[in-house]
Amino acid sequence: MQRLLFLLVLCLLPALATASPARYRLDPVHTRVLFAIEHAGFSHALGTVSGSEGELLFDPDDWTTARLQVSIPLTRLDLGDAKWNQAALARNLLDGERYPQAQFVSTRIEAIDPRHANVTGQLTLHGVTRDVTLAVTLNALKRHPLPPFRRTAGFSATATLSRAAFGIDAWKSLIGDEVQLRIEVEATREGGGETDEGPSPVPATPSSNPPQEPAP
Repeated sequence: MQRLLFLLVLCLLPALATASPARYRLDPVHTRVLFAIEHAGFSHALGTVSGSEGELLFDPDDWTTARLQVSIPLTRLDLGDAKWNQAALARNLLDGERYPQAQFVSTRIEAIDPRHANVTGQLTLHGVTRDVTLAVTLNALKRHPLPPFRRTAGFSATATLSRAAFGIDAWKSLIGDEVQLRIEVEATREGGGETDEGPSPVPATPSSNPPQEPAP
């Protein structure tokens, strides 16, 4: 019997070693890109881009297998003022008409510890592709407390880039070159309802009143 169990374990090892990371879909409502850039030396203009979409392959036990692909809709940029938004998307800056989206595709993951990693990838912005490294923190990987109770991964990331490196070099005397990024991501696991706490609860019937998440 022991010999049989030993053989079964040996047969299972290759399958365990080649297990695929789970597939997650970015939640565009709870994924935001915050950017800060110097304004004439007086302050740093703050803006956000909402509505990013993409796919994440992730195994918390092996960050090196992670893969990330994100599309960022630059036309949803918001600096808090309609005229300022229009100026940022004008042809001499982001040129939102010709380049309405930015793309990020990961190429290398360097794990630091179970919750932190450097994620290097190719960022395509304004028609130019450059390598950018994100300092990423895993905030949580667990069952979401609200319906439909899906397994959710949450991350924060920071990075710094040069706008001139992407061919966005107008108004040098007014707009700084360094762009500081802060990114907040929530991603929901695709497929089954696995969670850290076992199977997801059965959804409430129409007659009940489950808690609802407030609108952003």
